[in-house]
Amino acid sequence: MRGATGQRLISSLSEVAKRLLDHLSAGDIRPGTRLPAERQLAEALGVARSSVRGALSALDVLGIIEIRPGSGSYVREGTSEFLPRAINWGLMLGQRRTQDLVEVRTHMEGVSARLAAERATDEDVARLEEHLQHMRDAQGDVAAYAAYIDADIAFHLECARIARNSVLSDILHSIRALLQVWMERVSDIEGTVGGTLCEHDAVLKAIRDRDPEAADRAMAAHMRMASTRLQASIDGTP
Repeated sequence: MRGATGQRLISSLSEVAKRLLDHLSAGDIRPGTRLPAERQLAEALGVARSSVRGALSALDVLGIIEIRPGSGSYVREGTSEFLPRAINWGLMLGQRRTQDLVEVRTHMEGVSARLAAERATDEDVARLEEHLQHMRDAQGDVAAYAAYIDADIAFHLECARIARNSVLSDILHSIRALLQVWMERVSDIEGTVGGTLCEHDAVLKAIRDRDPEAADRAMAAHMRMASTRLQASIDGTP
């Protein structure tokens, strides 16, 4: 019974926190802005003050706002920084909206790899090889994992650039925050580094061979495995 009650509390807190994020993102909120009082927020959202208080505490933990006792709650960052925080919150609670983002990314990455294989020059391939080498150089070094993530993200964004489709490139750049949180989230899943290296190597080979079908398949396989690792992280399974 306690578990079911706890799950309901988490779901309620998650929903209020999400609605608060939407409320903040909808306006011109600047860093340092003082939020309305709990009573006003509760009325605006149509929830109890206790729910607002809990959601504000959660956003404080995530670093989106700062609660100053006796003074109120203040925005720490600009609205452009809300997305990675909101995504991380969604990943922690397994929200459907985050899974939708993952699904969209999966399809876009496949298109990106296919077009990259069709349009890559030798110089483009050389840059992809450089990003993959940076990933190899950082493997096995916990302190260098941030560099590994940066190289991984750079590889995917390079594929989008090589595809030479400005809309596709802009969209993938806009969800860079998702990639960042995604990879940080799965960093402790066994086999992540070795698996992603092999998967990226297969994508690179297909692009180097100018084989769009193989590039699409290799990226699809990578996305399937990446999604599996992400789900394992959410579920807390090995």
